[in-house]
Amino acid sequence: MKSSGYYKHHVFFCTNRREEGGCCAEFGAQKLRDYAKQRVKALGLSGKGGIRINTAGCLDRCSQGPVIVVYPEEVWYTYVDREDIDAIIDQHLVGGQPVERLRI
Repeated sequence: MKSSGYYKHHVFFCTNRREEGGCCAEFGAQKLRDYAKQRVKALGLSGKGGIRINTAGCLDRCSQGPVIVVYPEEVWYTYVDREDIDAIIDQHLVGGQPVERLRI
């Protein structure tokens, strides 16, 4: 999908922490967000016309967490580890095909 926006893809990682638990932060969301940002940068895909990885507060899908959302397609994912993040980067952000096994 071709975007007319500043970024080809804008990815938001929920890194919210709740006192009562059940939040994305409990699943290592910040660490995996940092990994995604570093990997996108290492691949030379960050910046204008490329991919932006951002931290987000609560995205209100705690029961499905940890979660990320990719714009402009508005594709929601859950993930477990670096392999899942790599799949999202390689298959969706680079290849243009959503990763159906991680989609929510």
